[in-house]
Amino acid sequence: MLKTQIFRILTTLAMSSSSPSSSWSCNKCTFLNSPSQKLNCVICLTPASIPSPSPSLSVSTNDEAKWACKACTFLNTYKNSICDVCGTRSPTSSLLGFDELTDSGLDSNNPDSSVGSVFFPLRRCNNKRKAMDDDVVEIGSGSVVPGIMKKNKEIESKGGDLGVASDSGTSLSCLKILTYNVWFREDLELKPRMRAIGHLIQLHSPHLICFQEVTPEIYNIFRKSNWWKEYSCSVSVDVADSRGYYCMLLSKLGVKSFSSKSFGNSMMGRGLSIAEVEVPGRKPLVFATSHLESPCPGPPKWDQMFSRERVEQANEAIEILSANTNVVFGGDMNWDDKLDGKFPLADKWVDVWEVLKPGDLGFTYDTKANPMLSGNRALQKRLDRIFCRLDDYKLGGIEMVGKEAIPGLSYVKEKKVRGDIKELELPVLPSDHFGLLVTLSPK
Repeated sequence: MLKTQIFRILTTLAMSSSSPSSSWSCNKCTFLNSPSQKLNCVICLTPASIPSPSPSLSVSTNDEAKWACKACTFLNTYKNSICDVCGTRSPTSSLLGFDELTDSGLDSNNPDSSVGSVFFPLRRCNNKRKAMDDDVVEIGSGSVVPGIMKKNKEIESKGGDLGVASDSGTSLSCLKILTYNVWFREDLELKPRMRAIGHLIQLHSPHLICFQEVTPEIYNIFRKSNWWKEYSCSVSVDVADSRGYYCMLLSKLGVKSFSSKSFGNSMMGRGLSIAEVEVPGRKPLVFATSHLESPCPGPPKWDQMFSRERVEQANEAIEILSANTNVVFGGDMNWDDKLDGKFPLADKWVDVWEVLKPGDLGFTYDTKANPMLSGNRALQKRLDRIFCRLDDYKLGGIEMVGKEAIPGLSYVKEKKVRGDIKELELPVLPSDHFGLLVTLSPK
């Protein structure tokens, strides 16, 4: 009886308290918009409705009390003590006894039901991207992206070409490119995870790096690291704080230009980041990265997979990059061959993993191989890929990185098992994804 009274009180408060300063949840995509965003959702541009009573508790159109997850903003029914999408605990879960909570997990017969526990595409994304989209910065010309100008001047003042590395004066015998989704989850040992990624960079010393899901906090951690000074970056300090999360390119080699192109069909602020680099003693190379539209299944139909948008973005990216004779395209493609079909590669393009690792499934998101994810719903996908179109280089090798747990570090994850909440102590890895490191050599 007491629990029922508490539930009714909270529901009444949620329905009656409507402070204009509260955040509001989009009816279409559930993203929690800031109070200043009054007209449209910043994610999907759906017109704003009456603001939700608070970020922690809201009421749906059928008067069922819900709470918005602080990690991924998904609106969960009040009876759930943990988020159905990402497993984050409800801020009000202590008010209800666990013995009365029922397992409200996704339908196990739904082949896509596990995908929602992986992706957080609605978190921290906003539309403050004017200085990053559809812009180009070229060294030695008058066309410089606002915000990148300062960074370029700092590098030029150090002595010439943008991002010159210690080996810039001699021909390179091989060229290493890393792509890595660093996972923007900031509440799970962020600093140790980013330091571990930094150690991987120091260990493998990639010449070019493609990062996805970089947040301003991650950017600042990287920027203060010892290895950072060896690279030039496509995102300046000023621009880095203007978005929730984004892709980023780093280069040890001299950079001719950075550019970016936003995808017109993206509701998640996704786009293509491109860099032209000068390879000492070799032909110039273009490398690029993207984070294609994420699957985001949710109620009522659990069918929001965004496959059509993802395929269109892949086609657009390949078309843009195909104008170059030597190009490497790596990133989190969120690709599912069964759902999306074969990746739309044009003539002379190859999927590096398929060429060099035939027969190897190459899962970069793997709840079996990554013990940090063992408490999640089972999912194995080759989400991260590297594609190449090369006239003057040849493939050397490819490997996964970031597969080892960080020594001495663990975290506790709550998992609902047959209606009961169990606490699992799990190791911590650098990211929920594994990275890919490819080596090229001249022909």
